[in-house]
Amino acid sequence: MSNSADFPGGTKRRGRLHPVRLLTIAVFALAGLIFVTSFNTAKGTNIRTDASLLKLSDLIQERSRENKDLEDSNGSLRGDVDSLAQRDSPGTKADEARLKALEQNAGTRKLSGDAVTVTLADAPPDAGAKLPGYPEPQPNDLVIHQQDLQAVVNALWQGGAEGIKVMDQRLISTSAVRCVGNTLILQGRVYSPPYKVTAVGDPDRLRKALAASPEIQNYMLYVNAYGLGWKVDDDGAVTLPGYSGTVDLHHAKPVEP
Repeated sequence: MSNSADFPGGTKRRGRLHPVRLLTIAVFALAGLIFVTSFNTAKGTNIRTDASLLKLSDLIQERSRENKDLEDSNGSLRGDVDSLAQRDSPGTKADEARLKALEQNAGTRKLSGDAVTVTLADAPPDAGAKLPGYPEPQPNDLVIHQQDLQAVVNALWQGGAEGIKVMDQRLISTSAVRCVGNTLILQGRVYSPPYKVTAVGDPDRLRKALAASPEIQNYMLYVNAYGLGWKVDDDGAVTLPGYSGTVDLHHAKPVEP
């Protein structure tokens, strides 16, 4: 059976797609793709909420706790290995002295002595300019930044610190003080302010080094203007823990021809 739309020979003519019709089809196809992708991503949850961010935060905290447990376990195993090595191959007294000196310099042994602790804290979220002539603070003016912690650590080293602890972790040559948002990430663990930096050394030299640091002098402007936290305490005799984590050192290798 044929009708007026059919061509001779029984062949039906294909309608020609105009550009507007092509664009309409493409838009509907893209909308369908977005819908399917959104459904697969959400899996029945409300993707407009902060639930995913909360889950990520919980995961980071969980990994931080796991890293702490692994560090404690690693430190215990390292102590067992050192005891066994000393028992099986005690070496000479000169060798022992050299090994202890190397461990002391590497930060893997406990360190006792007089110490100074620097505490840095965020300003109150509703803080305003406390001094005339200063503009009202921006959000970034009210929080501790990575460079602030680095400035304190560098000044303490320059002041002759024999060892430094940030929060509850000993710093070594490969330690990196990094801040992400309003948190500190140090050697696989996450911390929130206030931040405490403890250094063993001559308290007078350490204090003078802190006062002489240009970076800390700049930080003090924000302390006085907006209320960022700054406190320096003489702790007396303290004992810093030895570093118990892993050490991943990388070095250059010649490329094989």
